[in-house]
Amino acid sequence: MNTTENHRKVNHQPDASQTRLQNVPTNTMPFPDQIGNYQRNIGLPDGKFKDSKVYIVGSGIAGLSSAYYFIRDGQIPAGNITFLEQLNIEGGSLDGSGNAETGYIIRGGREMDFTYENFWDMFQDIPALELPKPYSVLDEYRIVNDNDRNHSKARLIHNKGEVKDFSKFGLSKKDQLAVMKLLLAKKENLDDLTIEDWFSETFLESNFWWFWRTMFAFENWQSLLELKLYFHRFLHAIDGLNDLSSLVFPKYNQYDTFVVPLRKHLQELGVKIQFETVVKDLDIEITGDKKIVRNIITEQNGSEVNIALRENDFVIVTTGSMTEDTRYGDNVTAPLVDFTKENSGKSKGWTVWNNLAKKSKVFGKPEKFNSDVSKSAWMSATLTCKPSAFVEKLKEYSVNDPYSGKTVTGGIISITDSNWVMSFTCNRQPHFPNQPDDVLVIWVYALLMDEKGNYVQKTMPECTGNEILAELAYHLGIENQLDNIIQNTIVKTSYMPYITSMFLPRAKGDRPQVVPDGCVNLGLVGQFVETNNDVVFTMESSVRTARIAVYELLDSNKQVPDINPLQYDIRHLLKAANTLNDGKGFPGSGILNKVLKNTYFEHILPEISHDEHDGFFAQQWDKLKGLFEHKQEGE
Repeated sequence: MNTTENHRKVNHQPDASQTRLQNVPTNTMPFPDQIGNYQRNIGLPDGKFKDSKVYIVGSGIAGLSSAYYFIRDGQIPAGNITFLEQLNIEGGSLDGSGNAETGYIIRGGREMDFTYENFWDMFQDIPALELPKPYSVLDEYRIVNDNDRNHSKARLIHNKGEVKDFSKFGLSKKDQLAVMKLLLAKKENLDDLTIEDWFSETFLESNFWWFWRTMFAFENWQSLLELKLYFHRFLHAIDGLNDLSSLVFPKYNQYDTFVVPLRKHLQELGVKIQFETVVKDLDIEITGDKKIVRNIITEQNGSEVNIALRENDFVIVTTGSMTEDTRYGDNVTAPLVDFTKENSGKSKGWTVWNNLAKKSKVFGKPEKFNSDVSKSAWMSATLTCKPSAFVEKLKEYSVNDPYSGKTVTGGIISITDSNWVMSFTCNRQPHFPNQPDDVLVIWVYALLMDEKGNYVQKTMPECTGNEILAELAYHLGIENQLDNIIQNTIVKTSYMPYITSMFLPRAKGDRPQVVPDGCVNLGLVGQFVETNNDVVFTMESSVRTARIAVYELLDSNKQVPDINPLQYDIRHLLKAANTLNDGKGFPGSGILNKVLKNTYFEHILPEISHDEHDGFFAQQWDKLKGLFEHKQEGE
């Protein structure tokens, strides 16, 4: 079979936002965002890369995904792939460890969406964690979520534990218009703008912004462009934003649910993971625009070891890490926070990117993301809880009994009168496979941790775990039972200086391309590289960058579809506009309802509780309709 005619003409990362859809005789590929099984084809092998070696720097989800796609679509033998990992455990930011005796720890959690096309593309091939063959991680995930739909009954609380009405977004017409204008704005006009540059105080104080900022972890001073991308990416989910019914969650923590089965699968195929190997730099030969990595410079057991690359060898680097240089505390110890302008962005996890950026501007500007910890840090706490007054209070906010194995709080509960903007969540239990039946694992985080607490007059990083419990207990109205709570709760705290660094204001060129211009054997993956339209801070975007890197480096006859096209679906656009107005219609909804009523397309209109916008237009439509019908009768 001749497969070469169209080879070398593939756009591996098509951009749906720049493409007019049209069928033409010269195109053999699906439309840029045409997702589905047609994209899961396996190309015929050409044998060109059967002897290639691949070195992957960092074993987070982006690195692990790179190995998967090199094997599946590049058909490179798994035994030729080696991970170079600076830690002694794989998974990167997707962590989860500990035990009931000394306390569990999860620095973050995963709220997920049905539209993670690349993520599910991979995990439908990864054997399930607990079910027998042929079940996959995707199968396992669906069985859990199909039988236990997620929602919240206490998304917002205030006044010392009172559930606040969270049924409405509460956006003024002016603020709704500002959202619309941002959706319409061109991306290239938003360089270095912040969220508070665009939106008013009333928007930033609305329920809508509370839902959005606490769920996705946006700060008001962060990138307007990233927020715009989020609006487009999750526009279909906006009507489930208030009660979290648009989300799905894994059965266990992120490490046990995803990293363990993926790592196990790759290792069984023959992939090697080399721990405690720090990659310090890449020796790159630059000739004109062409850039070839010749050596990987590592530090192993205190000595410098160079790894030479041959022709057709490849190196994949995860640029930066949002959990780099995490500082830890416990019940009686606050984390050591000693970051300054001078030492920020200098730890081992940033070294390779910092050094690459010195070689060429195509490698971006890491200092835009790692030089101001005060704008990117926040702190989380993992609570390992035996039965206590806190657990009893938690039951009031839970949709199922916390010990039932089903959805508990359905996602985060945010405290709207907390100076720290504190939130907490209890996901399905057990959260760890080895967790005892009488233990709950709960996660707490705060966005404005540098403010003094309402009860504890310290910033969150200054607090011990017990003081964080005191602040939480105060907001739940159970501070008088604090001794009981402390006695039955192990606290592990994590101060993460770069956790939202990928949200910091940026401009074109600050993040490198997945395969930077001129690079022939180097791919960059993770949260700090450029994609056409996807957002950061998701596992989906990490997998996307891995897939792009593999296809571009191997010049594969395949493409990575752009993000799910639901943002262009008129049903979701109308539903979103109606939801922003708290279900009271949108400009034109009245006349649309009259035009489409009793037609095939009637169902595309959202349910509208009250239409106050279109009285005049609807009246004019009635007049036109009457004239039309009168004319027909006359004929």
